[in-house]
Amino acid sequence: MTDTEWVVVRPLLPVPGWMQGQGGQPEGYCHRAMLDAIGYLVDNGIKWRAKPADFPPWDRVYAFFRRWRDRGLVREFHDRVRGGRSGRGQGTMPCRRLG
Repeated sequence: MTDTEWVVVRPLLPVPGWMQGQGGQPEGYCHRAMLDAIGYLVDNGIKWRAKPADFPPWDRVYAFFRRWRDRGLVREFHDRVRGGRSGRGQGTMPCRRLG
């Protein structure tokens, strides 16, 4: 994830409960590292368990992915990074300019 993409996506991430005084433990992994791991999986079409060791453990990445997917954040991340196509009355499928 580039710095520019991170600036666009960062405000969408939920603030952990422990930072809001709601208790709990600090999260063990950086959100940006999680997004990088998810992006790697999507880009390379690999299985969760086949993820390189450079990223957090697959089960933690998958847990974050599920949590964000269930809140609708994964689609929002994608739309924001790709220019918000579905948010401006355009279709969700990319189109190719002809001619």
